[in-house]
Amino acid sequence: MSVLLSMLSIGFLSMLKPPGFKAIAILSKASDHGKMMARAIPFLKKMAAENNFTVDITDDTSQLNDINLMQYQVVIQLQQAPFDMSAEQQAALQKFIEQGKGWVGIHAAGLTGRQFISPGVTYWQWFEDFMGGVVYSPHPAFQRGTIIVEDRKHPAMRHLPERFEVADEWYEFDKSPRPNVHVLARADESTYKQNRPMVDHPIIWVNPAFDRMIYIGIGHDASLCDDNNYRVLVRDAIRWAASN
Repeated sequence: MSVLLSMLSIGFLSMLKPPGFKAIAILSKASDHGKMMARAIPFLKKMAAENNFTVDITDDTSQLNDINLMQYQVVIQLQQAPFDMSAEQQAALQKFIEQGKGWVGIHAAGLTGRQFISPGVTYWQWFEDFMGGVVYSPHPAFQRGTIIVEDRKHPAMRHLPERFEVADEWYEFDKSPRPNVHVLARADESTYKQNRPMVDHPIIWVNPAFDRMIYIGIGHDASLCDDNNYRVLVRDAIRWAASN
């Protein structure tokens, strides 16, 4: 009986273990992202429960303010486009990142460019620079393609194979961000049909000018939540972004 009680006690104490960190996920309200957003909620909740962190999930960008962000170590910008934030929300997120906190941007989180804003609206130039100085250009059709991992020593990539295949929109930019960022993985353009070939096509990268930022260009379709490589990528990206 004493052994059983001891085992129950250990189990109970493990349940009381405080979370390692707290994250907030900001979801897109765009209709073409609806299926992914619905699937991402249980995807992220399960991931948090299995990896000892907590995550608040919302599509309310007003949560991006200085006071609220003080409780978090990581912002997960899940397809939430930067131009759909107010200037005040952009400033709060910028301050959060510049303080050395973590940022995981997925897919439409990287939509840079003045083409998205109305005349007279101030463009968030800081964010374009943050993304490596690139401007988004129209993506090709949704299709399967291959990702080549370039840096398997990085904590966000070390549990991934050298190559893996996904179906996505394969975001393109006006040029490669490589001169201004550290590329973790690139798209193999020989494995799918491009809209306008980039030749050098980074798809996952970090910006060394910021302590804990990582951009993941793939993430359009809800089916990715059932893909083990994608689950591992997002999990390890979040955990790295939360580390000191």
